[in-house]
Amino acid sequence: MTASPDGSRRMVTGLFRDGGDAERAFRACVERGYEIGEVNVVMSEGTRQRLLAGDGEVAALLARKKAEGGELGGPAGGRIGILVSVFAAVGAALALPALGFVVAGPIAAALAGAGAAGLAAGLVGALGDWGIPEDRIRAYEAGIREGGILMMVEVRTDEDARHVEQQWQAIGGRDIQCC
Repeated sequence: MTASPDGSRRMVTGLFRDGGDAERAFRACVERGYEIGEVNVVMSEGTRQRLLAGDGEVAALLARKKAEGGELGGPAGGRIGILVSVFAAVGAALALPALGFVVAGPIAAALAGAGAAGLAAGLVGALGDWGIPEDRIRAYEAGIREGGILMMVEVRTDEDARHVEQQWQAIGGRDIQCC
């Protein structure tokens, strides 16, 4: 993995306007070799509910998978399959009720591991620990509250960082940065 100049993690972050754009961004990471569990996703609970309600076929398939103890993965043909799978899976997402956000990916595990103190610190504390500047976190929070979906991936190489940034820009992501 390539670290930033100060030796910390290198995280590519971007805000996407809807589930379709976020799904394409997520797939760009998966196609680059990143596992589903390596990509962080943050959205409002309201956005999560809209995604689940927006595709009855996906919601029904996910309910069946959960009942069967099935593994995560995008439903075949699902418009927002991987993204909805991540947020519908039992234990795959962490709710931050005080903020009204839902988080999935390594950052959810870090917050859960920090317990009440981690949840109390909220998004600023969690993302700050991942090297994201506070002013950018505040902008992302505002975007999430407006229905946007924040995507983050800890890149392994400079080439991965460039590739992900280019892909996310082509998809229409906003505020895409690598730190």
